[in-house]
Amino acid sequence: MKTVSVTAHFDSEHIQLDEPLDFALDTKLMVTVLSGQDTERESWLQFFLQGLARAYADDEKL
Repeated sequence: MKTVSVTAHFDSEHIQLDEPLDFALDTKLMVTVLSGQDTERESWLQFFLQGLARAYADDEKL
């Protein structure tokens, strides 16, 4: 399954993606809520971990 990470924000009513993406109807999404003052660090950490996941197959060790 291909994963794509994008930043988003909550406008007090809806979650809004910060860049446009095309989704098929009923596409499953995973949402991670970042809170606190260190959200930029967490965003980079998630980005780094996703890159590692793409670099190694499921049967390889990190």
